[in-house]
Amino acid sequence: MMNVNMDSKTRRKQQRWYTQTLTPLIEGPDPDMQEEGNKRESSWEIIREWFRVQKGLSNNNNLSASSFIGSIQAKRQDLRLLLGVLGCPLAPIPLVTNDPIHHLHIKDIPIANSAAHYIIQQYLAATGCLKQQKCAKNMYATGIVKMICCETEISSGKNVKSLGNRSSENGCFVLWQMLPGMWSLELVVGGNKVIAGSDGKTVWRHTPWLGTHVAKGLQRPLRRIIQGLDPKSTARLFAKAQCLGEKRIGDVDCFVLKVAADQATVMERSEGPAEMIRHVLYGYFCQKSGLLIYLEDSHLTRVHTQENQNEDTIYWETTIGSSIGDYKDVDGKLIAHQGRTIGTVFRFGEMSVQHSRTRMEEIWRIDDVVFDVPGLCMDYFIPPADIYEANSP
Repeated sequence: MMNVNMDSKTRRKQQRWYTQTLTPLIEGPDPDMQEEGNKRESSWEIIREWFRVQKGLSNNNNLSASSFIGSIQAKRQDLRLLLGVLGCPLAPIPLVTNDPIHHLHIKDIPIANSAAHYIIQQYLAATGCLKQQKCAKNMYATGIVKMICCETEISSGKNVKSLGNRSSENGCFVLWQMLPGMWSLELVVGGNKVIAGSDGKTVWRHTPWLGTHVAKGLQRPLRRIIQGLDPKSTARLFAKAQCLGEKRIGDVDCFVLKVAADQATVMERSEGPAEMIRHVLYGYFCQKSGLLIYLEDSHLTRVHTQENQNEDTIYWETTIGSSIGDYKDVDGKLIAHQGRTIGTVFRFGEMSVQHSRTRMEEIWRIDDVVFDVPGLCMDYFIPPADIYEANSP
């Protein structure tokens, strides 16, 4: 047993994160962005940079070489924003690991929570999870995506200006999951690869423009898993939800459940001048079928900036809404096989009437899902070595 542990530790220390040479994927630093040096950007900075590039293009009406270069840069920023917002977002709260979804004393909790528990039980029954005696230990899924680039409306009182154009990029992804709390995602879109993962304790992400970095705060599940791929993980996420009532999505009457990160958890995810204020998730469950058909989450960030010796406060509200459907039976479980996600980034200031709304879109489809993959073990979810090096004293 000691030799097995020593081998695992040796593999962990010797592991290195190398970029592959396969073209046309960009997995290392983007050569066109070398002028940025080793600058580390957060997600809100990527959004801010995209806004600046688009605004600069709108003010340049000539067809000079500089404007051509600017359009190339804008397209690159489009893809960075798409992958940054829609590539691998996380749920707002950690999963409940002690599995209270089957053991909850509804007499001791408020009516809104007991109603939510009843709706989750109907969801588990509708997906076939209650009939299964044995829980799947791991999962493998592949799929394709089509990401539609951004367009922005800028309003300054009475005038509204539109920026950007709706171009699209096709891609694919591979997803692995192993309980409890381990997952790995590889997503390739437009020649760029985004890789993210969790070993059950640490969530990390690697992009060509940011390198490898750790997600701040508590370990949280990948949003792609809870939007219909793993019903039990979805049920655990909403284990302590509140039922807000009913709402109609299209032609479907739904129950609305809400979970939100508490203030202490949200504050842990603040970084530098960017202060996270809230992160909320809403699940819409069909009253007739019991299935999850829509998932929406939003998080609000307050950024303190200083430009031209003047301090200002800017708010960035990111909302991601996903329509979920095409449920098919996979080993006795109903799994959602396609959907459409729309992300919006709303930018506004405390002292300014000007605001902007950026919209992006992803259409996704699941090609294959396999449960209980033989041979999958914890070693497949070890984070890159440079994360340990960065956190070592």
